[in-house]
Amino acid sequence: MKSDQVRKGTQQAPHRSLFRALGMTDEEMERPLVGVVNGYSEIVPGHMNLDKITEAVKKGVYLGGGTPVEVPAIAVCDGIAMGHVGMKYSLVSRELIADSIETLAIAHQFDALVLIPNCDKTVPGMLMAAGRLNIPTVVVSGGPMLAGHIHDGKTSLSTMFEAVGMYTAGTIDADELYEYECKACPTCGSCSGMFTANSMNCLTEVLGMGLEGNGTIPAVYSERIILAKKAGMAVMDMYRKNILPRDIMTEAAFRNALTVDMALGCSTNTMLHIPAIAHEVGITIDIAVANELSKKTPNICHLAPAGNHYMEELYDAGGIYAVMNELAEAGLLDTSLPTVTGKTVGENIKGHTVKNPEVIRPLDHPYSKTGGMAVLKGNIAPDGSVVKRSAVAESMMVHEGPARVFDDEESAIDAIKGGKIEPGDVVVIRYEGPKGGPGMREMLNPTSAITGMGLGESVALITDGRFSGASRGASIGHISPEAAVGGPIALIEEGDIIQIDIPNHTLNVKVSDEELAKRKEAWKPRTPKITTGYLARYAAQVTSGDKGAVLEVK
Repeated sequence: MKSDQVRKGTQQAPHRSLFRALGMTDEEMERPLVGVVNGYSEIVPGHMNLDKITEAVKKGVYLGGGTPVEVPAIAVCDGIAMGHVGMKYSLVSRELIADSIETLAIAHQFDALVLIPNCDKTVPGMLMAAGRLNIPTVVVSGGPMLAGHIHDGKTSLSTMFEAVGMYTAGTIDADELYEYECKACPTCGSCSGMFTANSMNCLTEVLGMGLEGNGTIPAVYSERIILAKKAGMAVMDMYRKNILPRDIMTEAAFRNALTVDMALGCSTNTMLHIPAIAHEVGITIDIAVANELSKKTPNICHLAPAGNHYMEELYDAGGIYAVMNELAEAGLLDTSLPTVTGKTVGENIKGHTVKNPEVIRPLDHPYSKTGGMAVLKGNIAPDGSVVKRSAVAESMMVHEGPARVFDDEESAIDAIKGGKIEPGDVVVIRYEGPKGGPGMREMLNPTSAITGMGLGESVALITDGRFSGASRGASIGHISPEAAVGGPIALIEEGDIIQIDIPNHTLNVKVSDEELAKRKEAWKPRTPKITTGYLARYAAQVTSGDKGAVLEVK
């Protein structure tokens, strides 16, 4: 056992004295030491129930013959951080989470890990740590929030942000806005649509790093507690069989995850996180592979914000295993891969059928014949950009319009809410990339304002920043290279004509190569917005969006 380093032998007597100070018995010190990484906090609605999940995991570890040791992890609520300087700390928290788990696990010589995330950056951050450490690990999330109810319809956080745009446009009054505020997010859990947190928790199942139901069992269901106990028992089985994360998270597993991503219509943030997780296990993923997989993978789910279904309905319809089984029967998944259950993907998903064909459509009756994501390239984005095509209106799949250029999110929001954006415009928000932000802020406020003001089917938005999974419309993010390093998005001028062609995967500005070269010569780097603290260190080391915004050791 790794933990023998801190618990066995005469030289470790001082170490054992400290374990005794923790109240640990001789019997507990003979068992494998399992780090139970708890992302609980009282500021993140998706994490407020993780204390209960953690207690259940610890019981499962005990049942499986291990000694659980609870340790903490930070988390940022993207919704609360949205639209102000706090959002600069959202994506960057992913690296802090991975680094802190690495630190705790190696410093204390844990034999295995159970990782308990729920919201946006904690899931990929913890998976990155699992790949980096490569000790037996199971991930078990806190589960999705139930949908809210208002005006005979279901709601989520995205509805709330769009309600602000409706209020600004005068289509609802202050009392109606307050009603939305009180009813949009009715329970604990990760926000109820196929936003980033739920996308990543679902894809954790697909990767083989979580148990069945990890992505879809609602946070308030008792079944979630049972799942947590099973996760604690599963990690002990992994320990005995020496099943490791790098055995599971292979290139084929990532292709499986991206395939299911296309079928579900996940958040565009998966196109940051999957390459970053792969990077930790020594695999390089070119995001353009999304287009290859999209060509042969139908989009069979339309969850909010793309449609009117919510996570609880996906759960009732059979969950992720039912989606995977549909894809596997069509030969779209590699079912031979190992998982944390000790069984293969094929063994796990066998017999899992779709219970509601309106929520999970048959492959021969999809929402679209191609997947929910697309990577666009062109003279604005030579290294790529990402759009959630399943959440784009048909009328905006091909669009041409004048650029309305803003060098930060705040000035764009002011223009949108001030009525200065007209149908046909293409809003360009730049200097918000990984380095330029720094931190690659999400743009849910401007996209929601555009939608709420009735411009969602006539105005596009492109950025070197990124979008919340709750964003919808012709919202194209992750433009690489970013403006801060002199990428072509920095050279766009007010009124330039932007051409968007999602079916053909292109994003261009109608400006000649000669003119762009002339503008490039005149371009000068901006003074960094932040020069101290963690964000300054992050900006100095971070790579571009198409590389997953991982940190480079220089």
